[in-house]
Amino acid sequence: MSVLERFRLEAKVAIVTGASSGLGVAFAQALAEAGADVALGARRVDKLAETARLVDGLGRRSIVVSTDVTRPEDCQRLVDETMAAFGQVDILVNNAGVGTAVPASREKPEEFRAVVEANLMGSYWMSQACGRVMGRGSSIINIGSVLGLTTAGLPQAAYSASKAAIIGLTRDLAQQWTGRKGIRVNALAPGYFATEMTAVYPQEYIDSLLETRVLAGRMGELEECAAAVVFLASEAAAYISGIVLPVDGGFLTS
Repeated sequence: MSVLERFRLEAKVAIVTGASSGLGVAFAQALAEAGADVALGARRVDKLAETARLVDGLGRRSIVVSTDVTRPEDCQRLVDETMAAFGQVDILVNNAGVGTAVPASREKPEEFRAVVEANLMGSYWMSQACGRVMGRGSSIINIGSVLGLTTAGLPQAAYSASKAAIIGLTRDLAQQWTGRKGIRVNALAPGYFATEMTAVYPQEYIDSLLETRVLAGRMGELEECAAAVVFLASEAAAYISGIVLPVDGGFLTS
């Protein structure tokens, strides 16, 4: 197999959660470009239909499944419907998540729990359901954040805690499944990309971060993060498991 062939995903089936916007759309499109069929999960089914058209337009197959990852039964249904449609699950991208910026002294218990349930527990329920059916050579990619490794000036205790926990989840699942099941488990730690989540940040806050903490001096392009997902999903990363890969323009060096 040549180096370039190792990046190809023909005959693979991927599940992408949170595939209705932002990075989730970019991940689904990139996986399809690399050759994979894609099952799309999110709560906003109308938006998922738009992502499905992108996948189908690339000559790959897609299915759309309404999915709330905080509900284990929804996660299981997404996997079951993927198996029914395609007969296999080779790649899981745990992208679904939410973020808040609430001062710790005022954050309500239900607000904190909602973030942890979506970002951490949703990733676990999806991994658990996929881990039951994935074969050797499969790949799980958890989408963490640089805020799981550092802070950036906003009050984001719930979000940062959930993303730090993703790192622990990634390492433990890698330890449990890589040798025994042949399932690689890794995480991405994206920096600042133009998404629905970052769109609510004050522009002066973003400008300050880009000037003082991001070595590249700009926000990332969605395709740059998507390329890293394709890498971790592919045979090019066959000897990589249990790692956290920052895609952050040098943010973590500051």
